[in-house]
Order: sequence, then structure tokens, then C-alpha cells
Amino acid sequence: MGGPAPRDRAAGRGRVAMVRAFVLLALGGPDPPGPAPCGPAPCRVLYARAFGAPPGAPPGTPPHPADPARQRLLRKEQLLAVARQVTSQCRLLQSSSGLPPVPQPPEEPISLQDAPGGLFRLPPGDPFPQGVTVAWLSVLAVAFALVCDPQENLSLAEITLRRLAPRLLAALRLLGPGADVLLRPEAADAVLDRLLPHGQMLFLNQAFLQALDREMGIKSSR
Repeated sequence: MGGPAPRDRAAGRGRVAMVRAFVLLALGGPDPPGPAPCGPAPCRVLYARAFGAPPGAPPGTPPHPADPARQRLLRKEQLLAVARQVTSQCRLLQSSSGLPPVPQPPEEPISLQDAPGGLFRLPPGDPFPQGVTVAWLSVLAVAFALVCDPQENLSLAEITLRRLAPRLLAALRLLGPGADVLLRPEAADAVLDRLLPHGQMLFLNQAFLQALDREMGIKSSR
């Protein structure tokens, strides 16, 4: 499929909408069986991808060339902190709604229209130098998150998540047995490269999304 992705005319006006990072995580389970409760299983980052400068750095900040290993460790710690906070938000929502902590995968294809999600702020220094806003969405035992600067288009961030989630679920087979997301990062990369190129959030029409699904061999998603 050639040519640029169709976008809404508004996408070309003003500053391009960007995200700093994407995180896919396993939420962890309830308290394991045993004589004494030891707390729920911890969350686990399955896949993460940062775009541009480290999350929370001032826009236009170039990567630090002196110590790339330290920079990678910093990003890993920051994105793990995001994953923990998403897990906390998800468990709080589940507790208040009375939903089971980790529902079983359904036999029929699921709809993400009513999948729980939300937004939260992380203040400056916790863990990013500057404050960020995180948009998140949970589906069964996994969750997806976009790390955004506070001034970004958060409505577009939520729309982007709901477009990414079903296509990543299908490409990575996360709802089936033996999910191997850790062994197939290239599949996640392919989806992000089309729907979130270089961290840029796109205004996409339904025709483009359907064509993308056909190209990637993914059953049409809503």
C-alpha cells in the first residue's frame, strides 16, 4: 500500500501531535494462593518503545551521546514506573466497579469500545524531570499506555490507543495460549510504525485502517 497515511486536515495545522513513549504491560494477577497473603503479582513490561528525547525531557532535547547505557537504564526505569502506575490505576478502577481482577479470555472476539481506561498525571520529578500525562487502556490481563506531554491532544491519544490495542492483540496473539510478545518485538514495531510513526499521532480514516488490517493479515477491528 503506497502513499502517505490519510489524515484529517487539522493534522497539518500547528505543532505535530507526539507521544514520548508507548508501553505494553501484563497487569499481574491476584494474590497467589498460600497461608498468608503476599500481595498481587507484580506487573511486567512486555514491550516498550520510546520516541525522541527521554520521556519528560524538554522538547528538542537531543539524546545524550556520552553514556547511552545510562540513558537506556533511565528510560527503562521511567517506563517501568509508568507500568506500575497504570497497574495501580487499573486495580483501583476494578475494585470500585466490582470487576474481577483478571477476567478469562472470552470465546468470542471482544469489543474495545467499553474497555476501561483513563488518564493520569505524573508530577515533575516522579519519575520524569518534567510532568507528563499518561493515557491508558486495559484489556483483560494486559494494558496499553501512551506517555504524553501535558499539552498534547489527549483525546487523540485515547483514540490512538483504541486503534493500537486490537491490532497489537491480533498481531501478538496476546489473547491466545502461549503468547510470545517478548520473542516477537518486530510484530509490535510493525504496528507502531504504521499507526504511531516516530511517535506521531495521526488522524486516520476508516478506509486506511481497513487497508492496513488487510495488509497485515489482521481481522478487521473496531
